[in-house]
This record gives sequence, C-alpha cells and structure tokens, in this order.
Amino acid sequence: MSPSVVRLTVAQALVRFLSAQYTERDGVRCRSIGAMWGIFGHGNVAGVGQALVEHGGEMPFVQGRNEQAMVHAAVGHARHSGRLSAHAVTTSIGPGATNLVTGAALATINRLPVLLLPGDTFASRPADPVLQQLEVPGAGDVSVNDCLRPVSRYFDRITRPEALVPAALQAMRVLTDPAATGAVTLALPQDVQAEAHDWPREFFTERVWRVPRPGPDRDALQAAARRVRAARRPLIVAGGGVHHSGAHQALHAFAGATGIPVASTQAGKGSLRHDHPADVGGIGHTGTATADALARHADLIIGIGTRYTDFTTASHTLFTEPGVRFVNLNITGFDAHKMAGLPLVADARTGIEALTGALAGHRVHAAYEDEYRAGKERWERVVAAAFAAPDGDAPPTQTQVLGALDAVVGDDDVVINAAGSLPGDLHRFWRARSPRQYHVEYGYSCMGYEIPAAIGVALAEPGRPVWALVGDGTYLMNPTEVVTAVQEGVPIKVVILQNHGYASIGGLSEQVGAERFGTAYRYRAADGTYTGDPLPVDLAANAASLGMDVLRVTTCGELPAALATARASARPTCVYVETAPPATAPEAQAWWDVPVAEVSARPAAVEARAAYERHVTTRRRPL
Repeated sequence: MSPSVVRLTVAQALVRFLSAQYTERDGVRCRSIGAMWGIFGHGNVAGVGQALVEHGGEMPFVQGRNEQAMVHAAVGHARHSGRLSAHAVTTSIGPGATNLVTGAALATINRLPVLLLPGDTFASRPADPVLQQLEVPGAGDVSVNDCLRPVSRYFDRITRPEALVPAALQAMRVLTDPAATGAVTLALPQDVQAEAHDWPREFFTERVWRVPRPGPDRDALQAAARRVRAARRPLIVAGGGVHHSGAHQALHAFAGATGIPVASTQAGKGSLRHDHPADVGGIGHTGTATADALARHADLIIGIGTRYTDFTTASHTLFTEPGVRFVNLNITGFDAHKMAGLPLVADARTGIEALTGALAGHRVHAAYEDEYRAGKERWERVVAAAFAAPDGDAPPTQTQVLGALDAVVGDDDVVINAAGSLPGDLHRFWRARSPRQYHVEYGYSCMGYEIPAAIGVALAEPGRPVWALVGDGTYLMNPTEVVTAVQEGVPIKVVILQNHGYASIGGLSEQVGAERFGTAYRYRAADGTYTGDPLPVDLAANAASLGMDVLRVTTCGELPAALATARASARPTCVYVETAPPATAPEAQAWWDVPVAEVSARPAAVEARAAYERHVTTRRRPL
C-alpha cells in the first residue's frame, strides 16, 4: 500500500475525518464535531458502531435512548456553543432514521447545526426488500431517509466509498456556514459503511473551518443610518442572530450610545441584561406591555438577527404606525428582505459596530427615553406581583415557581424550555442575567426538547447549572434521556410542573371555541364525558424510577429550599411541583392568529369567531 493512502472502511474513514475538523472564529478554535450520539441496530452497529470502537479515542460517544431526543441534545449543545461546535447523531435504518425527522426540522428552522448519520438500506441490493425497507414501486432509489431531505440544509446518500470525500466536505461547509447551517444528513447504506477503500492521508489531516464575519454594503449602511437618524421612535428587535454572532457587547454599546430601546424575540432574549436601561423585554404575542406598546407606535423597526415569526409580529398586527419602516440586519439575505425592509446583509456583531460608527453622535430624544424607561418600571412591578408568593401552605402558581427560581439562580445558570404555557411566561417575566441563560426553543416549539437539550448544554459547558422546565404533557412526551443523564453523570435539574393536562392548549382551545376538548388528564365516564378527578399519574415516581433524585413540592413555602437543593446537587435532580391555576399571569399583550370556525351551532365558537374577525381587521402587511 502506498504511504500516501490509508485503508479503512467508509465508517472508519468518516469517524477519523470528523475527528480532525475544527471551527475557528475570532481566534477561538474548537472541535467542529464535539461528540457523537448513537443508538445502534443492524443498520449501523457493524459500520459506524465498529468505527467508534476502532477509533474510540478520537470521537467521544454518548449513548442515547430516543433518536429524536438525541438530535435535541445535539441542538442544545450547538446553540449553547454559539454554533461553533456541533454533535453528530448515528441511527439504524427504518424507524431509527425516521425518528430523526422532528429533530432535524427543529435544527433547520432554528438555524442550528447538527450532523445526522442514519443507516440506509443496502446499496448493492443483495436482497430486495430487506428488513425495514420502504418499497416505492415507481422509484427504486428511494428509502425512508428521503423524508429527511426537506428538513435538511444538505442531504447526500453515500452509495460508493469514493463519494464520501466530496460529501463530507460539503457537510462541513454547511455546518460551519452561519448563513446556511441547519441539519445535515449523510445517509449511509449499511453495506457501504463496512466497505474498505484506500483513502488519501490528507483527507484525515486537521482542517480548520473559519466562520466569517461579513460586513455590510457601504451604501446600504449609509441608507440605514439615514433612516435611523430620521426616526423619532425607533425600536430594536433583537433576535437569535445576536446570540449566534456573539454580538452582545456590540448591542450593549449601540443601545447605550443611541438610547434606542431593545425588545427581544424568544430566540433573542438575553441579548441585553434585563436591567440594562434600554432593555424593554420580550416582544410580540408573548411580549411585555412596554415592548408591545413601543412597537405599535414605532416609526422605525431595526431588526437584528430575527426571522420575524408570527409570534414576534403578532401575526402582522403589531407594527401598525402609519409609515413605519424597517431596517433588517441579518446574515442571510432571505431574512434581511422581510417586512419590505432595507436589507443590511452582514454578521450581527460586525453590522452593529458599523452602524454604531455611522451614527456617531446621534441619540433619540430624552422624552422618548423617559417614556420607555417609565414603561419598563411599570412592567417590573407586574413581574414582581406575578413572582410574589406567600410562605405558607398554598400551592404555587406557575409564575410563582418562576419567581422562586429567579431568586435561586445565578448569572451562570441556563434555563431551558420549549412548549406549553411556560414560553409565554418566561418571555414576559424572566429576568435574563447573561447571554446564554435564556434558552427557549420557540422556532419549532417542540414538546420533549427540554431534557435532552439540557444534557447537550451541560456537555457544552460542564459546571454550569442547567434547568429543564417542563409541564406534565411535555415530560410524558420524551423523558427517556433522563437515563442518559444518569449514565453520563450529567447533573441537570428538571422542574416538572404538574397541572394534570395540556394547560396551554386547553386555554387556547377555550379562546377559539373548542371548549378545552381533549386537553385534560381525567377519567372518562361511560357516557364519554370526563370527570373532574385527575388520573393517578405520578411523574415524580417515574423520574425516580429512571434514576433521578426527586424532591416533591406541594406548597410555596417548600419551593425555595427544594430548588436550592437541586441547584447544589452533583446528580441529576428533579423538583416535582403540583401547581395551582395560573391566576397571577396577565393576559397576552398582543394577538396571535389561530383561525376560528367560520360557522358553528355552539355559542362559544360563534363568540370566538366574532372576536377573531375584529382582530383580523388590524392586520397590516409592510410594503
């Protein structure tokens, strides 16, 4: 064999290649693929599984329990790492592969890198069909892995060893591209995984993928500066791009120099500390009264790293000032052109710094600053009232649980959530103290994200206290990675809020005339109705059976000590709380479009439709 080549199987070559990839930005270098998660079956055990044994010292491995959860963990890791480090996920063929689809969609929607390595059916077709093969009579080259195509930013099927080299390089290009990243899928037929090939040694040499910080076009920058100078009531909407770029200090300096208030999307919350004078909290359907009032009367919106989802825009009913215009600073032209805005296509940090320079000496009127700071103070009193809890035997409300947690955490803690009514309460009320503390996945709002994502975050930065906040519905959706946390000794803290049903959807159901149908965990009577008695489901016992330490809380007085104990624990720990109805949370400050039945014989639906039609008339599309 020539000294310039190495004979390895395809799977061995892939593991060695991935182990030699590095990402670098601003002189900081880290492994591009920090670890590989896996569940093994006949589609990958003899290929990728054997390769991990062969090269075990080069690629850390984490054993998962659910394929979707493994992707969530990888996404949590990538987000906390600022998209500079990703994890890979390997699965068997068939159901193991299709279980990746939800996680892949979540990663791509949130623009977060994850490498998916599903096993695939035989490329050589020694038998047809094989176990777990989907037969498509009109297309012999289709497998279930093709379900991953629409939710992947890059997809390839490695049907020959030679194809791995260009596919692996393309995969790394997409994973490290801040404008194109998301889920990347390399489907690996099980026979090809085990096939040997002579590989050029340079394929395995260390390779550094530098993440660029492109600056804005000069003319676009000057046009944006003119718009800002002309505005009387500008408002910044900070999105996830601020976090991905690490633009927090630049935004802090920009807001301090100009006095322009900063509202944040779910992905952007924490871009400024909650106590920064210009921070006015969350915006949109789950936003604060202060931010939403400013949005309604703003004459210029400066969007930084935001996708302008319907929750942010209140389904296009929030930015209603006649003549309101938009300047959109974004790494992708696709997002920068939204809302008919003036596009400033650039890295968030580089773009903010450039705009700060172009606006030297400019500041909003003092009366405007006084206005939003007074609104900020008023909202802080609302937060304090929602968080306040008696010391006695009353069960806590959901917001009182958040208040108790707020009193326990430090700047280094990370709070993770994704679904239910918690995202709304967190967006409105949580006092974010550091850029990485607030970790709410609301691009896909996927139930079951929280626990595996908490593991991914803890692996990204060991030593940080990481909290997964879940309702009972979310916990039932995906608790399996608790076992992984116990096995790996990852001391995540899980807070389970038990309200015996899908409370968030129950409330929405009531608002739209569906009368809370199918949203409660109750006994079903012979006549088809549900009784008022909750099912005897003991999620605390379930968490304990999976290996967690469990602290049961039934009163407000017990809550602070339980949370403090969990935070100090070196083991995975669960705080299980029976909550009271959410009486302390004010209603949403902006609308969200959920269509209501246009005709109905039920009064609740008729009333809901009338309210819906009133809101629809306030919709405004920027042109």
